[in-house]
Amino acid sequence: MSRFLNSAIAEIARARASDAKQKPKPNGFTLVELMVVIFILGLLTTVVVINVLPSQDRAMVEKARADIATLGQALEMYRLDNLSYPASSDGLAALTSAPASLPPSARYRQGGYIKKLPDDPWGRPYQYDNPGRNGPGFDLYSLGADGAPGGEDDNADIYAE
Repeated sequence: MSRFLNSAIAEIARARASDAKQKPKPNGFTLVELMVVIFILGLLTTVVVINVLPSQDRAMVEKARADIATLGQALEMYRLDNLSYPASSDGLAALTSAPASLPPSARYRQGGYIKKLPDDPWGRPYQYDNPGRNGPGFDLYSLGADGAPGGEDDNADIYAE
């Protein structure tokens, strides 16, 4: 029986040794596989960047238009309460706190007409002129992406309509 046991053990050892000599199992990715994945990720990133960046510019212009519309409504409420728009010297700050030039008989709304003056999407204050360029009334606008008067496309000034 011991002879049988010894031969069985020897057979098992030979089987294990032959398994060890066989082709080793791969433990990772080849360089070619990694390069293909990196190339595909680069293509996807390029497509996303090309499609998203113009959308961001359009979104900034739309946000400026929405802010200007909100400020325009606050200016109208100011005019209804005080019978005139704020002077250019008082600016848009007149919407958050009563200006010193306001007569005592004025009915300035307690707490102001807006809580906080927003900056345009490019981080600059909105511009306000009274009277406006077209006569009575006011001009409320952003100087656009370039921060300078005039311009085209994303750099164009954005006026209240």
